[in-house]
Amino acid sequence: IKLTPNMPTDVSFAVQNINNPYFLLNYISAHLEIPLAEKQKLLEVNDFTKRATKVLAILSKEVQMQEVKMQIQKKVSTDLDKQQRDYFLTQQLKTIQEELGGNPTEQAVLELRDKARTKHWSKEIEEVFNKELVKLERMHSSSPDYSVQLNYLNFMIELPWNQYTKDNFDLHKAKEILDADHYGLEKVKERIIEYLAVLKLKGDMKSPILCLVGPPGVGKTSLGKSIAKAIGRNYIRMALGGLNDESEIRGHRKTYIGAMPGRILKSINKAKSSNPVFVLDEIDKVAGMTVNGDPSSAMLEVLDPEQNTAFHDNYLDVEYDLSRVMFLATANTLNTVQPALIDRMEVINISGYIFEEKMEIAKRHLIPKQIKEHGLKKSQITISDEVLSKVINEYTRESGVRQLEKMIAKLVRSRAVELAKEEKYSKTIKVESLQKILGLPIADHNMHLEKDTVGVVTGLAWTQVGGEILFIEASTSKGKGTLTLTGNLGDVMKESATLAYEYLKAHANLLGIDPARFEETNLHIHVPEGATPKDGPSAGVTMFTAMVSIFTNRKVNSNFAMTGEITLRGKVTAVGGIKEKILAAKRSKITDIILSEENRRDIEDITKDYLEGLT
Repeated sequence: IKLTPNMPTDVSFAVQNINNPYFLLNYISAHLEIPLAEKQKLLEVNDFTKRATKVLAILSKEVQMQEVKMQIQKKVSTDLDKQQRDYFLTQQLKTIQEELGGNPTEQAVLELRDKARTKHWSKEIEEVFNKELVKLERMHSSSPDYSVQLNYLNFMIELPWNQYTKDNFDLHKAKEILDADHYGLEKVKERIIEYLAVLKLKGDMKSPILCLVGPPGVGKTSLGKSIAKAIGRNYIRMALGGLNDESEIRGHRKTYIGAMPGRILKSINKAKSSNPVFVLDEIDKVAGMTVNGDPSSAMLEVLDPEQNTAFHDNYLDVEYDLSRVMFLATANTLNTVQPALIDRMEVINISGYIFEEKMEIAKRHLIPKQIKEHGLKKSQITISDEVLSKVINEYTRESGVRQLEKMIAKLVRSRAVELAKEEKYSKTIKVESLQKILGLPIADHNMHLEKDTVGVVTGLAWTQVGGEILFIEASTSKGKGTLTLTGNLGDVMKESATLAYEYLKAHANLLGIDPARFEETNLHIHVPEGATPKDGPSAGVTMFTAMVSIFTNRKVNSNFAMTGEITLRGKVTAVGGIKEKILAAKRSKITDIILSEENRRDIEDITKDYLEGLT
């Protein structure tokens, strides 16, 4: 009776005052909340004990049902009480915040609206921003999506939409800045001045997308800063080495947990203008197709002048104009760069520096920089031309000046130690003290052959760090006419050797060689430095010369170096890397170089300083 809410109050009183068990049983049966059919069945049971048992079973079931109902009601009541409490506290907090100056959501929305009024974006972007702002207003500040939406809107409004720095159109001043910061690199400087000249005349044009290709340490990356300084733009650099995720370029969709914009737009945001000088460093180190997409293909949209007016970042999800950005990519080689990417860039090859250029760079830039970085004054140390010349020739072997800078830093540190110890020291660094400071010479550029030798010919090779000279050695022994190749040679180089040998056998009579000797003589071709892999067709003519020398027993002039691919018809064809190879020959004191006639165009494109002393 207590558990049943709809039971009349007089029922409890009546039950307590009925003494007759039969009457009590019938009274309880009449007030049970069961269907009439069930009550009829109870009346049909004449046996008192059986009827009482059935009534007790029904009452037990009713008690259990009422208890369950009470538990549910109690739980619902508790949940409602908590909701009412939270609502009450939220309303109180809202009232307190309004008294103190508004709630965080309203403040964030007001700040975003104020910033939006100063933006120079298009109507389409403004509509997207307002739409996203309305979404933010409808969100509760404790919602997980609130911070995601707020971060998105903050990034969107911080981007420099249509904000451009004013270019410096003083061409003479721009040239002076470029010349002061970098010695040489005339092609790059000329291209920048051309761009400024056209921009000055036209007033508006898309920025060029340049790709500087050359060995390490020639100033490709630092040139970006000089260009930005010369034309009065902001500078930003993005390192691409080891990049293997496409989302690093395009960003993630903001629906993902921890989503971020791509590094392109993050860098633009950091630059605070939409027309910075943007250096894409080491573009040849970008990975190809991976499980995370193809980052090199994602760069196609960035570096295509026809597409980057509407660059799409997955996080921002609206188009952004990159056409005014001056992209400057750097690479050591184009072999690993996607051909479609090369096609979109204006490639400028930067060769290594000759001895005279390294001397000037060291005197103008490297020595003053290291003196300043090590806390010395110019009056406290002097590095003579003789010392500098010995350091360049004997302690460095590079196309750039990075190793040279390290050696100069070591010389300056030796004086810094003596100054710090307050010891007596000589202001001028002497040639005799170089071995004590720098150790034994690590490079021998006078490595050309001291005397003419049979079967040994000097060749010229190109590597990623510049040009190198290499020796092709040939020897013969009694045998069955086999050709053996050693020296860690690649497939192309092996094919060149086989081709040269076949041509030699086919034209033995012209060279005064008895054809029968090939049947009874084994030929061994070796290229020293076996630990270094070597490949390419440019050693074809060198191998052929070594073979002719060993079979005719005629010496080869040690002052001669050669490079060129040989065909089955005996024609020597053009090869690449001519400037780097010429530099390698000059470093090794070689005076004569044999090239293909087809390479004459490369020679004419090289400045006379590089060719001085060569024939």
